[in-house]
Parts: sequence; C-alpha cells; structure tokens
Amino acid sequence: MYKLAVDAMGGDYGPKVTVPACVNFLAGTPDASILLVGNRTMIQKEVEIYKQRRKIETSFVDEVSNPRDGRLTIRHTEREIKMDQAPANALKHGKDSSLWICLDEVKNGNSDGAVSAGNTGALMALSRHIVKTISGISRPAIASSLPNVSGAGTTVLDLGANISCDADQLVQFAIMGTAFSVAVENITSPSVGLLNVGTEASKGDGVLRQAGKLLMESPINFIGNVEGNDIFYGKVDVVVCDGLTGNVALKSSEGLAQLIRHHLKVEFSRGLYGKIASIVSLPIFKRISNILDHRTYNGAALVGLDGVVFKSHGSADEFAFTYAIKRAAHAVENDLNGKIRTAIIGEQSCRKKNLSLAS
Repeated sequence: MYKLAVDAMGGDYGPKVTVPACVNFLAGTPDASILLVGNRTMIQKEVEIYKQRRKIETSFVDEVSNPRDGRLTIRHTEREIKMDQAPANALKHGKDSSLWICLDEVKNGNSDGAVSAGNTGALMALSRHIVKTISGISRPAIASSLPNVSGAGTTVLDLGANISCDADQLVQFAIMGTAFSVAVENITSPSVGLLNVGTEASKGDGVLRQAGKLLMESPINFIGNVEGNDIFYGKVDVVVCDGLTGNVALKSSEGLAQLIRHHLKVEFSRGLYGKIASIVSLPIFKRISNILDHRTYNGAALVGLDGVVFKSHGSADEFAFTYAIKRAAHAVENDLNGKIRTAIIGEQSCRKKNLSLAS
C-alpha cells in the first residue's frame, strides 16, 4: 500500500476536478490511498456531487464524510497558492497552504508522492525548498512524454524549469530521463538523444557539443544528436534539452494536435459528402483523436527532487488529472527516485574511471 498527497485546491478548477479524479483513480487501484489537502467543506461537497452523479456507494468514498484511516482522507486547510502567485511570494507566504502541506507530507515520509495542478513556478520553488534535491543533482527538471509513431511515447526533458543549462546539467537530465522512461513508461534500456539543430556531432553551441562528448563517455545509452521531428518519429526513447527549447516543443506540439483535430472536425461537418465520410471513418477519427489527446499524457515529473512530485496541467479536466495521478503512482511503484540515485552513482563512477585512464 502506498499513499499520494494531492493538492485539492490547485489548478484552474480545484476540487471540481481533483476530487472526482482521485475517486476514479482509487476505484481502479485497490493498493493505493490518497490524502486530499484543501478546504474540507469544498472537498466534501464535490464528493457528494460525485456520488450522486455516478450513483455509487463505495467504502473509501463514504469514509470522506468521517475520515480516519480510510483510503481517501482529508487534511483541512483554507490556504492555497494562487495560479498567478509569484514563486518568491509563495515561499514567503505559502506555509500551511494545500501545496506546502502536500510537499511536507513527502518530505516527512508520510506520503510516497505528491500531485498538484498548481502554478509551475511556485511548485518548483516550494519543492526545492521543502523536498530538496537528490544528492548529486544540481537542478531538478520537468519530464513528461509526448506521443510518437510507435505509440510508446517519447520522454522529453527539461520542459521549462531551467531556461539555460550547462553540459553537466544536460548529462544529469539524460540520467533522470532514462530513469523516468524506465519507471513511468516501462521502457527497457531507453535510448537517449540530445536535441540539436542537426544530427552531426559538430552541430550546436559549445554547451551542446560538450554535453554530447560527456554523454558518449557515460554509461547512458546515448545515440547522438536528434532533431525536433525525431521526438514524434520515436527515433529515441528520451530527448534531452534545456527548459526553453523543451517548453517551446511541448506547447507547439499541443497546439498542432489541436489544429489537426479542429480541421478534421470542420471538414467532416462540411456538406453531405463530408458528413457521410465522417460516419464511415468515425472509428478511425476516434483513434486519431485519442492518439492526439494530450490529456492522456498529462502528468510531468519534477525529476531530481528527493521525493516523487508530479505536475498536472492547470487546465486539466477530471480525465486528464486522473492520468497525472496514475503517472505519479507508476513512479512510486517502480521506484523512480531509487533508479535516479543508482544511475547518478554509476555515472559519477564512470566519469572518475575515465579521468583516471586519461591521466
């Protein structure tokens, strides 16, 4: 049995999304429990709405009315981090907020992981302050997966935590991305590529060239430089980049997916032939829509922290937030942080050996 702390108040919709998502997750995961942190009255209201809407009576839902040691419990707080709250302000005034308490639960070992749809800057700042980083990691990164032609998903990091990085940090991202791919995406021996303006080793600035050299000398399964389109071709399992590049790639892919879905809907509703075609091709259209649905990839890990912390899209609906919880659960079940620690030790040992041989 493992336990996740969920920031019930985070995101654009708060308990209206987080509460039903938690119940959905627990309904299909009997070996998990969730601590919902937030306004008790608002949470219990959403539980009652959920029960009426789904017409269910389950033991873990009923326990919310009088939580003791049940699988779904509440910790009350009236304080929350606003979506537009600056990281510095959150650090100064955020104590006893729902997000702070969730992270404190992880730090103290009371919960195995935390999930929040709160604002990214505050989440990263509070996580680094409360949970700290794994020994040997200089900066945490944001890691998630994007769809590719194989259907497995390509892990990409950093997706926005670090605007600029040095070569050593990119190597650390590769280590953490490899661990994420194994723990969350169930990939055996993931291949790693460095996002660049070309595949040749001579491409890119000094940082990218040095990072490529270090990765070639590391125990990581590094295949060399990759380009942006390789993310979606599935050329490698893990793509490493700085946070600015990664965030642009993420937002661009989400926008393109929405554009394709929009035009498909428009064309299928245009005239008699379009409507006939839509009926005939409906199963195919649904499959394509599911592949392009970014909600099924919701849930980014703040890798490098000394605890499992996952970030959901702030605009996530119930369906998407459930996926974020599932991904956090996979990370806990498959010991994401243990894999990162082991890999960091292995890379450091390999680097010392290379330096010894060089001298």
